[in-house]
Amino acid sequence: MISYDPLWETMKMRGVSQYRLIKNYGVSSGQINRLKKNAYVSTHTIEMLCEILNCRVEDVMQYEKEENEEAEGQIKEEQE
Repeated sequence: MISYDPLWETMKMRGVSQYRLIKNYGVSSGQINRLKKNAYVSTHTIEMLCEILNCRVEDVMQYEKEENEEAEGQIKEEQE
């Protein structure tokens, strides 16, 4: 699962609020809501956030392995 938790910390460190993203940079409230829910956003949105915040992709998003994926991986390893 992709998590956007790093984004909120990066925004805090850079002093950029959600309001500022919407009003000053044209980020839609829908995009903000998708980021809050860890839902799909385009690579264009990720690129735009990196440019606004002057940061790397890793400062915006991270991959977190879900429990189901971990269990499936263990079963596959046991079968091999």
